[in-house]
Amino acid sequence: MEIKTDEKLIEKFLNRGVEALYPSKEALRKKLMSGERLRVYQGFDPTGPYLHVGHAMGIRALRLLQKLGHEVIFLIGDFTAKIGDPDKGKTRNILTDKQIEENMGGWKEQAGQLIDFDGENPVMFERNHKWLSRLTLEEILKLMSNVTVQQLLERDLFAKRINENTPIGLHEFFYPLMQGYDGVAMEVDMEIGGADQTFNMLVGRRLSKTYLNKEKFVRTNKMMEAPEGKTMNKTKGNGINLSDSPENMYGKAMSYPDKLITKGLELLTDIPMDQTEEIERAVESGENPLEFKKLMAFEIVKVIKGEKVAVTAQQHFEKTVQKQKLPDEMPEIEFGGKGPLYQLLSVMAPKMSKTHIRKIIEQGGLMINNEKHTDPMEETKLKSGDIIKLGKRRYAKVK
Repeated sequence: MEIKTDEKLIEKFLNRGVEALYPSKEALRKKLMSGERLRVYQGFDPTGPYLHVGHAMGIRALRLLQKLGHEVIFLIGDFTAKIGDPDKGKTRNILTDKQIEENMGGWKEQAGQLIDFDGENPVMFERNHKWLSRLTLEEILKLMSNVTVQQLLERDLFAKRINENTPIGLHEFFYPLMQGYDGVAMEVDMEIGGADQTFNMLVGRRLSKTYLNKEKFVRTNKMMEAPEGKTMNKTKGNGINLSDSPENMYGKAMSYPDKLITKGLELLTDIPMDQTEEIERAVESGENPLEFKKLMAFEIVKVIKGEKVAVTAQQHFEKTVQKQKLPDEMPEIEFGGKGPLYQLLSVMAPKMSKTHIRKIIEQGGLMINNEKHTDPMEETKLKSGDIIKLGKRRYAKVK
């Protein structure tokens, strides 16, 4: 496989959306310019069903390396997902094989919007159950001997839970070791992941040195918040998800606060950085941020779904949100018989919890034939032809 040393692509990989590079930017630049073919991966644990634009940052970085001719692996952490990356608040429940399979059901298709699993240099689709499930007790003991308890307790989330006297399951200490062992098992040269994974990836870097006598490179990505300012979550689906419709992607992007426009442009789009900096100065000087936010929303959809689809998504937003008109097309749905509104509307949003639907209704986010309904327990029989708007962007017509 011919390896390209395109300086423009390499500099983009080294700088755009990057939090840190280990051991250094200079060392990685030298490696990428050497013409040597690298094996690179990013792991994704199916602890929830949603891949989101936070994951897309890493996937797009993988795509740059794929274009340069390197060997790229999209790793499903179907074994590490049983534990799940330790949480700052509490011990996660151990997932079953069935839950994991359901969560990762559409992931290859979702990621395939951004990387190529076919073609001349296809991305490999791997699962870490293949090697982690086969480790013997002797091999696990050897793995454990490479890290001390003190080193594990340096991780901020463990320190936080100790300070709050929140229990830590012994199995949670295994997570960084298992993630680190992935790189050993695949004999990779580089790992990519979010900045929240820095501790785990550096454990893997240490293990690669011990097991393979290899200098494993690590690229950590900056983190992008969900529109409400919290961390995007695979389980909650509170971010811009790769499975969202283009209209929902665009609408969610438009709900970001103005202060996150330039961050969204840097991390989630291909808009040149000098243009992003100009936009930041314009917003700070008091210029109306609406058009800049629409540019961000358009470019996010364009990156994931394509330019033609992005144009349609923007037109939908302008018509239904800015001009408050009904969309030209909307799904026709059978809502069943009579019952509480929040239950009837669950068929309109099957992936949304009934609790969330109730909350939307209580907060005034339900319109039936342009009339607001705020009681989720209201007994209403929906009739054919009724137009329903749930939340800001979800429309349906009663069949």
